[in-house]
Amino acid sequence: MQLRRVVITGLGALTPIGNTLQEYWEGLVSGRSGAAPISRFDASKFKTRFACEVKGFDAEQFMDRKEARKMDPYAQYAVVVADEAIKDSGLDLDKADKDHIGVIWGSGIGGLKTFQDECIGFAKGDGTPRFNPFFIPKMIADSASGLISMRHGLRGPSYVTVSACASGNNALIDAFNNIRLGLCTAVVSGGSEAAIYEAGVGGFNALHAMSTRNDDPATASRPYDKDRDGFVLGEGGAAIILEDLEHAKARGAKIYCEVIGGGMSSDAYHITAPHPEGIGVFLCMKNAMADARISANDVDHINTHGTSTPIGDPQELKAIQQLFGEQAYRMNICSTKSIRGSKSPSGSGFRISRCTDRHCATAAPYRTIGRTSRTMSVSSSWAMPFSTPW
Repeated sequence: MQLRRVVITGLGALTPIGNTLQEYWEGLVSGRSGAAPISRFDASKFKTRFACEVKGFDAEQFMDRKEARKMDPYAQYAVVVADEAIKDSGLDLDKADKDHIGVIWGSGIGGLKTFQDECIGFAKGDGTPRFNPFFIPKMIADSASGLISMRHGLRGPSYVTVSACASGNNALIDAFNNIRLGLCTAVVSGGSEAAIYEAGVGGFNALHAMSTRNDDPATASRPYDKDRDGFVLGEGGAAIILEDLEHAKARGAKIYCEVIGGGMSSDAYHITAPHPEGIGVFLCMKNAMADARISANDVDHINTHGTSTPIGDPQELKAIQQLFGEQAYRMNICSTKSIRGSKSPSGSGFRISRCTDRHCATAAPYRTIGRTSRTMSVSSSWAMPFSTPW
């Protein structure tokens, strides 16, 4: 069968450096860090006392109070960015075939605040169960896609992918495949996270995964720097409208770029640590390039996972060097996590930045690399071409 071509026609963002797509882009271009001392709870006894929080967000500006209270923050973020992306795409949902528009979302954790609050409330009681009737619907990761589909009456496939930091990427690849196989004409995709609460910060601290550079939060996330000491926890949401090219052209849509391939793989090595040789990363990029039918010389930019962890960064660069050879030293390699933190939101945020790079013909700066290690001389992947005629 002839595969359909897939393009991106809408974007939405709610991030630690901006609460709209435009604000996010301006934050990236300015190089402004989203990291600051945690304001949401008293973190004075935690090893890490800072994070990349969303700032100045009020869900009741986008929905009524009763509706907002039925959603965990991660789901509120999802609904808000999906609204922005749909508006940005120009899709007229009153005229569209909603039976063939889906919602495929990504979230690595889901409703952590809801789970924490309900468990604490029960623990403080006398053992009598007095749980909120919305406890389970608010907590599960799958609620985000359902809320978006119900809000807009979208009756295509609706589900959430859960694969830690790759959740948003996996959602986008699933959306891409649903469209190119002709199962959907458009998909609302992306991801959202809201884990900056006691359980989230404490849990990641227990893994010794986060930076403890409490004296200088703004430079704590420093991918590939010699003195990196862990990731900085972030949060937010990012939405991307993927659409059948012919459908987009027929309605005169603005097209940001075309998606031409996607790849997935597994390390099959350790529950948290990457394979020492970067096998999973290598296979993932290799699979994406094979699917897109492009060569190493066709790739000029990689926005890496780049979490600023001592173990993760070297293996990722090792995989890039192995796959791209000399081209690795000619391409641009960066990580937006140096500005917005990690898990904000499960991989979709840097797709937004790359799409906006292309649309604005401007590249965003990335901060905090001070000293690179001698061992570093230079997850899910997908590919987007440059100047393809629509």
